[in-house]
Amino acid sequence: MTVQPNHQSAASEVAPEPLVGAHRASAILICPGRVALFLALLAALSTAAGFQVARFHDVWAKWLGAHPVQAASSIQPLPSLVSESRPAATSVELEKLSRLAPQQQAERLLDLAIHRDERSLDMIRQRQDAWRGRLESTDRLFHLVLAALDSEDPRVRSAAVEIDLAASNLSKSPQSVTHLLNQINNDPASRSLTLWRLGALGNRGVEPTIVLATLLRYAHDSSQQTRFWAVEGLAMLGTDESIDPLLSILAHDSSQKIRERAACNLARSGMLTGEQRLTAVPQLLNLLDDDSLDATTQDLVYAVLHSITGASFGKDPEAWREWWAHHDRPEKPHHIPRGLSVT
Repeated sequence: MTVQPNHQSAASEVAPEPLVGAHRASAILICPGRVALFLALLAALSTAAGFQVARFHDVWAKWLGAHPVQAASSIQPLPSLVSESRPAATSVELEKLSRLAPQQQAERLLDLAIHRDERSLDMIRQRQDAWRGRLESTDRLFHLVLAALDSEDPRVRSAAVEIDLAASNLSKSPQSVTHLLNQINNDPASRSLTLWRLGALGNRGVEPTIVLATLLRYAHDSSQQTRFWAVEGLAMLGTDESIDPLLSILAHDSSQKIRERAACNLARSGMLTGEQRLTAVPQLLNLLDDDSLDATTQDLVYAVLHSITGASFGKDPEAWREWWAHHDRPEKPHHIPRGLSVT
């Protein structure tokens, strides 16, 4: 089992670069009507950090440096690789899929899943294990995974994770976790996508406790780049236990880029469900009273609240608290944090 070495080495050199645009984009947080746009931009840039930069290393880094804000448009799936229309599949076509090569099956079914074809999700689940080791990370599959990870449907995101793991020849087994841990510990240059895929394995139910402990250790690393990828791994892990660390990083990490990543991952990126994100609201409201947070980080907290809840009360903490106390969720979830200090 091997993780694509060419992806990792490139990503490890320039991974945080796409977030240059986020510094300029943070200024729009003072305008409530554009908060969602800001978080969408960050989510898109997250995907770029995980995949696009890894493949288009030098070209992407140079282009982004010249066009930091406009870079979001450059990571959209290419029309020739990801269909813009709704590719309705007939029963005959779905039957014929079984006779195609695994690569073609995976690409077509993921394309259908992106466009909300319910039958494709079932077929991916039926075939994903058989695809492992028989897929290649082609440009088309690469862009389909990008598009699927940006879906609002968590089932489509899960399908993308499964296909990426299959294309990386990683079985959902403790042996795969051990393989990635050895790579992370012994080869610092390969930690980038390895931490990301470690989180993905944990999300699939493989050794989630070990995965969490590893990601937490590297989330406190002295290297900003390593912390960046540990945050991405926590978002991919997507368990209840990953929420507190993301809140802590949002509040206290020394890097603005990483605080932004934690904010976006709490708000909409990664594998957390909508219900899980709602459990972070009480602690986000508490952060509004934290005088140690700078203005930019406070803006991020407001942006996350807006994205998670859909409500918009600007920078009025009391209005947010009043709404949360009385809004019409009869059994709203409540998350009790284990502590916010990053040590």
